Amino acid sequence: MVAPTIEKYSENALPPFTPMPWSLKEIRAAIPRKYFVRNTRKGLAYFARDILMATMAWLLATTIDPYFKQPAAQDFLTPLGSELARWVSCWWFQGLIFTGIWVIGHECGHGAFSNSKIINDSLGFVTHTLLWTPYFSWKISHHRHHSNHASMERDEVYIPKTRADLGIPDGDLIQEIGYEEIFGDTPIYTLCMLIRQQLLAFPAYLPNSILFTQGQSRAVIISNVGIAAMVWAVCHACSTYGTANVIKYYGIPWLEVTHWFIMITYLHHTDPILPHYRGKEWNFQRGAAATIDRNFLGWQGCFFLHDVARYHVIHHFFPKMPFYHGREATQHLKAFIGDHYAYSDKPAFQALWENYNKCQFVENTGSRFQ
Repeated sequence: MVAPTIEKYSENALPPFTPMPWSLKEIRAAIPRKYFVRNTRKGLAYFARDILMATMAWLLATTIDPYFKQPAAQDFLTPLGSELARWVSCWWFQGLIFTGIWVIGHECGHGAFSNSKIINDSLGFVTHTLLWTPYFSWKISHHRHHSNHASMERDEVYIPKTRADLGIPDGDLIQEIGYEEIFGDTPIYTLCMLIRQQLLAFPAYLPNSILFTQGQSRAVIISNVGIAAMVWAVCHACSTYGTANVIKYYGIPWLEVTHWFIMITYLHHTDPILPHYRGKEWNFQRGAAATIDRNFLGWQGCFFLHDVARYHVIHHFFPKMPFYHGREATQHLKAFIGDHYAYSDKPAFQALWENYNKCQFVENTGSRFQ
């Protein structure tokens, strides 16, 4: 397979950038209050829809193997190919549905699902635990990411490396500093590293980790107990129904969840046009604007993933705003902040490949940069 070619990158081709001047209060005043209202019943309706779709997908999946074991099906043209195609289609939609359920837990973690903390944490814990995410641990670290996004000193997600981190000498010309030699990995190596990031980049959470304070250790332990219960449940299912069946009906769709939310998160926060800040140049609203909305998977991303990728900028400004108000609220945000709003309609996998190759490092010095 021939890897897609990457256009030669030049910072001179980037649009000029000026940090936004408004306060968060001014930006919030531009968004109608009705879009901040959380409706628990509406959120539960979306959750029920996702559970119903997951159940239907599972029931349909249970018909694939029995169908192709029938004598009539074995005489069908390339039955193995047809069976594989059905499983791949099933896994694709199961993965999207599972990711939508994970997004519901994400809403709970922000307090955007309901006015009730008990409902938020109960539902968030169940949905995330079932998908191997330690809910309370993730909630704590994710809150710090939102509070410090695009800060070179304090952010914890996709912080760009500097020249010094990669051992790249100072210099302006590509020919002088030898980018081609430094980043000249073969396309297959780059592809393998990208796949590793997309499938194996989820962090482990331990109670004594530097990510957490002593007061948060109890929540971390509860999260880890939930994950331990999932370990037992999966092992029990493997011994009861067979490892192959567990992998087919649960393992592969779960792996897709890991891929989708890592890919979505990476593309939200990584693009040549997005700024990063050091020191006093950073503030919350500038960090919130240093994200990008994307037309992620078209209608499938909007429907199955609850618009989480399409309207992410507004989410960074106001994390407690329910996802179902994202579309309308984004229109008001765009009208107010203008060119500071970032959007890309580039196909998701093309953007992933290009950004992974282009966004390699930032300068060692400077208070703001792209």
